[in-house]
Amino acid sequence: MDKKKKIIIGVVIAVFAVAAVVLSIVLAKGGGKKAKDKVYVEKVKTICGNDAGTTNRFSGVVEAQDSWKIKLDGDKKVKEVFVKVGDEVKEGDQLFSYDMDETKSQIEQANLELESITNEINDYNSQIATLSAERDAAPEEAKFDYTTQIQSVQNDLKQSEYNRKSKQLEIDKMKQSLGDAVVTSKMAGVVKTVNNSNGGSDDGSSDDAFMTILATGSYRVKCMINEQNMSEISEGEQMLIHSRVDEDQTWNGTISGIDMESPQSNGDQYTDSSDSSDTTTSSKYPFYINLENSDGMMLGQHVFAEADLGQGQKKKGIWLMESYIVKEKKEAYVWADNGKGKLEKRKVELGKYDEELGEYKIKSGLKKDDYIAWPMDGLYEGVEAVKNESEVDYDAPLYKDQQDSTEPYTEDSAEPADDAVKPMSGTGQPVDGVEAEPTEETTTEEDGAAQDAEQPVDENETSGEE
Repeated sequence: MDKKKKIIIGVVIAVFAVAAVVLSIVLAKGGGKKAKDKVYVEKVKTICGNDAGTTNRFSGVVEAQDSWKIKLDGDKKVKEVFVKVGDEVKEGDQLFSYDMDETKSQIEQANLELESITNEINDYNSQIATLSAERDAAPEEAKFDYTTQIQSVQNDLKQSEYNRKSKQLEIDKMKQSLGDAVVTSKMAGVVKTVNNSNGGSDDGSSDDAFMTILATGSYRVKCMINEQNMSEISEGEQMLIHSRVDEDQTWNGTISGIDMESPQSNGDQYTDSSDSSDTTTSSKYPFYINLENSDGMMLGQHVFAEADLGQGQKKKGIWLMESYIVKEKKEAYVWADNGKGKLEKRKVELGKYDEELGEYKIKSGLKKDDYIAWPMDGLYEGVEAVKNESEVDYDAPLYKDQQDSTEPYTEDSAEPADDAVKPMSGTGQPVDGVEAEPTEETTTEEDGAAQDAEQPVDENETSGEE
């Protein structure tokens, strides 16, 4: 092989070597990944609780705080029902009537039996009177027999008198029942259920009551909570109720109780151990909220309930949680969507501070319809802002760098040495205010790799010239 060919081959080898090194550097930097930095942004109105709220919400329904379940009286049969499900009734309104024809017949028969017993009593009294007179006129040796006869009749008399009292009580009870032939409402309310002739109810429930009346004027809210979230509520906790139709329409209440005796399976499954195959079906439990007032509420209305943290007290303007605000020297800013799908560092003017809720009033720089991102470390201007969190790829370099930089807390790592390089926050500011100044001798991994790649080129070129 001549010298010219050796030179050409050496140059080709060098080019391929450099290309391979550059490609490895690009891949190491994430350039070979499909993942792209994207940041989820949320509407200010939502974050402030003017949209969907910032606390856990529970679906609930308005129901009567009091109810009346009417069961049929003994073996009586219903003759006529005067109301239907959904009807509003007042106290004293007729609900239904019993068929009292059989009761009337029983009363007539009982009266005949009472009359017969009364005749027996009269007869016994006559016998006693006759035997007593005969005993008085009888010789001394015969008086004992008369006394024995009189005592026997007196015993029969006592039994008949007892029977007469029992029969009279029976008749009185039936007459009272006859007077209660029409059942009237003892409260103002709404008819919730009316059982049909087949034993079921018009609303499909399995209630054994013939009729149920829900009281009006005093409401409560019934909600459901999953057993996995039981720690989020407690009896006596203050709650805020929102209308589903009008978010600004609210009511205040207190959790009056949690019904642990009536679990309902919701079919949800959760992993009960490290073994993914070991799953358990979770249950839901009802809890109840008594209301301070129910003005404007409707029975059966569906609502949202959440812990009352003071958000029901409307504050004018934008009140933003301080965790979304980055303070840098004497200025403050948020990471906001610039309206073109890109993140920007936007200066805001802060007003009053609510210590209880940890919120700042934003005097200027932000609107309720703006979108902002959580100020995580590593954010930079120009990163793509998305409104759908599912579009975020958490394998992207932005999140990968954060994962790599996260180390578990140890006593040795709690306080860095005085000469250590301080970690940087997302503001570009050192955590403790001390700037890290890299020296000129600092060599990056990419630079070192590139230098190593250049070395074989020089050797080939030298050998080629020789």
